[in-house]
Amino acid sequence: MMLRKFTMPVLLALSLTTLAGCGDTPGHRALTGGAIGAAGGAIIGSATGLGAGTGALLGAGAGALTGAATNRNQINLGN
Repeated sequence: MMLRKFTMPVLLALSLTTLAGCGDTPGHRALTGGAIGAAGGAIIGSATGLGAGTGALLGAGAGALTGAATNRNQINLGN
């Protein structure tokens, strides 16, 4: 039961993290990555007992770093 409770939020966060690279500039990707990370982190934090606020802070940091670390050439949106 605990594994299932932990696995679903992690999979959701990983799928949201793939969207962190959306944006034309590094700043925009960091901003969208941070927002997506905050949402995923809040979900994971709530599910794991860490707390939604703490999870959102951790997720926002991870999402912003991921978004800023990507570049436009790494994004393939079918254009």
